[in-house]
Amino acid sequence: MAAKVGRVLVATVTKAPNPVSPLAPKDGFPNLPEIAGVEFSAVAAGVKYQGRKDVMLARLAPGTAIAGAFTRSATRSAPVLDCQAKIGGDSTAGAAIIVNSGNSNAFTGAGGQDAVTRITSAVAQALDIPELRVFSSSTGVIGQPLPDERITAKIGELHDGLSPAAIADAAAAIMTTDTFPKGALATLELDGMPVKIAGIAKGSGMIAPDMATMLVYVFTDAAISQAALQRIVSRQNETSFNAITVDSDTSTSDTLLVAATGAAGNAPIEKTNSRDGKAFEAALGAVMLNLAHQVVRDGEGATKFVEVNVTGAENDPDARRVAMAIANSPLVKTAIAGEDPNWGRIVMAVGKSGAAADRDRLTIRFGDILVAENGWVSPEYSEDAGAGYMKQQDLAINVDLGLGGGKSTVWTCDLTHQYITINADYRS
Repeated sequence: MAAKVGRVLVATVTKAPNPVSPLAPKDGFPNLPEIAGVEFSAVAAGVKYQGRKDVMLARLAPGTAIAGAFTRSATRSAPVLDCQAKIGGDSTAGAAIIVNSGNSNAFTGAGGQDAVTRITSAVAQALDIPELRVFSSSTGVIGQPLPDERITAKIGELHDGLSPAAIADAAAAIMTTDTFPKGALATLELDGMPVKIAGIAKGSGMIAPDMATMLVYVFTDAAISQAALQRIVSRQNETSFNAITVDSDTSTSDTLLVAATGAAGNAPIEKTNSRDGKAFEAALGAVMLNLAHQVVRDGEGATKFVEVNVTGAENDPDARRVAMAIANSPLVKTAIAGEDPNWGRIVMAVGKSGAAADRDRLTIRFGDILVAENGWVSPEYSEDAGAGYMKQQDLAINVDLGLGGGKSTVWTCDLTHQYITINADYRS
């Protein structure tokens, strides 16, 4: 089935979902709490696929503070550019977030912004809120005009279906090659009041640090100023979504939005270094890191979840360079997929990173297993022990450069034949 958008033919296809990742959470999608001041709905609009929900709407109460982070790609999408222009504006009115999957509305020329305007205008009218408070995201195929009329035709249905209990439907609607919906939660007490945080995310491929690396939406009833929320989000992004990689490719559509309704009734957080500011940041950071890990666990074709810890660098930036060189190396990742404890590939990645390194001070461990030290394989190392360790689903590669106090932790997955299979026919 196909429909014309302008002069371009846009297909609607039926496609079986990918098998659920072996690294998916064993308990499935969590029972996320309702967040006062937030309602959700999701519908099937046929943006690309038939028979699945592919558009979600979140309505936010007046006074909601919204913070965000976005891809730094030079070819970022029209929705990203629109969101960037709106972040930090007036927060007294109501707000909304609308997201579609199946089409990223990226590299679509002036028509891309026109599509965003038509969608956000329709949402603003239906919800009686300013268009400047409507944030949109799109994810999917790059370079095809967004059939926005399929989305705007469903705005009434989305409006009528709004419910504080529908966040699970929203999480499913934003998926593309994801094999499972992603959610995380945290609860805490601020100023004597109970506070809830609930987040959803999508991401499976085209995952590499240079912002949020996916679509992520986090909601809380905490009262916090927009400026304080933005500072916290920017900080926590660096050690969560900016510290993961699946394939070293940065998306055109990466968006992280965090909305705080203030409905919990705590004294508004103005300073991030206050007791409540620190408590809220720790809880929000935990939700963001949980979602970031789930994205890696759903990496296209992934069978291994890998933590890369680098210590002893001359400084933190050098440690990050080494960690990402290891995490992004196709040779390292394919060795992990084959359960081969090929520590020589770790040495290679350290050397190519561009960071200061000294062969004779380098130490490598697989988990707690000492593999190499003093410029050579450790006399204590057993190949059988290394091979046995690599059979685990969750792995840790620990590297100490022996040069200083710099450190960094990033997370990645292996690279399998299934990654090629998924991406070889992504547009079909």
